[in-house]
Amino acid sequence: MLIVSACSNDEEKTSTKEKEPIQVKEEPVAVEVEESVSFPLTGLEADEQELTQRPVAVMINNHPSARPQSGLYKADVVYEVLAEGNITRFLAVFQSEIPDIIGPVRSARDYYIDLSKGFNSLYVSHGWSPDAKEMLEAGEADYINGLFYDGTLFWRADHRKAPHNSYISKENILKGADKLGYEVTAEVEPFEFLSKEDVENVQGEALNKFVIKYDNSATWQATYEYNQAEQVYTRYSGDEQSIDLESGEPVTLANVFVVEMEHRIIDDYGRRGLNLTSGGNAILLQNGTKQEIQWENHDGRIVPVKDGEVVKLAPGRTWINIVPDLTKSFISQSQN
Repeated sequence: MLIVSACSNDEEKTSTKEKEPIQVKEEPVAVEVEESVSFPLTGLEADEQELTQRPVAVMINNHPSARPQSGLYKADVVYEVLAEGNITRFLAVFQSEIPDIIGPVRSARDYYIDLSKGFNSLYVSHGWSPDAKEMLEAGEADYINGLFYDGTLFWRADHRKAPHNSYISKENILKGADKLGYEVTAEVEPFEFLSKEDVENVQGEALNKFVIKYDNSATWQATYEYNQAEQVYTRYSGDEQSIDLESGEPVTLANVFVVEMEHRIIDDYGRRGLNLTSGGNAILLQNGTKQEIQWENHDGRIVPVKDGEVVKLAPGRTWINIVPDLTKSFISQSQN
């Protein structure tokens, strides 16, 4: 009995020992976090993993007979600059989206070409000045000109009269690029953008409405109003809101950058020359605030600078108004 008991106890110990859980050291599992990607010229989140659409810069008409325009609301960056007289034209730079209909398209000027080169854009216009013709024919930019493709790549809308009725489409821009052997993909240098928290903490003078004057007539003035609820600026030409002709969608902006630049008349026709390289005074408007800063030309792009550092943009679309004199052109209308 003593022997049986001892054996039983030994079996019990063995059984208990076998039932003890085995401790396995688990190695940490690396979890791959998919980084979000943003469009280089807006900082807005993108669906695509490769954002290689080459920018397309289109000369767009701003005569009252050309309003409202088509496709302008989808431009990532718009330069508004005087052409002849008190009339401005738009250089609309498309990268995140190229609209199905863009226009009315107008003729090239040399300084618009220089501005487009800051994005390595495919430059689209209908016509050109003598200086612009010389630049483009010398190969300073890849271009598609409606002078040579009127009725093919470009069409004339029947609801407007020439020269306010020339239009082009995304499809035809790509056809033209293919026909002329131009690249349609490129690595696009991104702007620097603020985080959402940084946007909310932008420092400056509260200002929710202002006017950019190119003339005493309201026809040639641009008014901007800040929508606090949607955190965007809306734009008006005269008393009419800037909207898309086809969709009715408004132009909405995260940044309005007003730049003082030397202008001079260069011929009897009233064409202008602009000093795009000197730098100078500027005003940047973001999140309902106004900052008095400087501008510089960085590799062809006009960028905001303060204390020698580039000022980051709020994510979204940007409008750059170039004016001869800030003190005469920038008018505050109201404050928060």
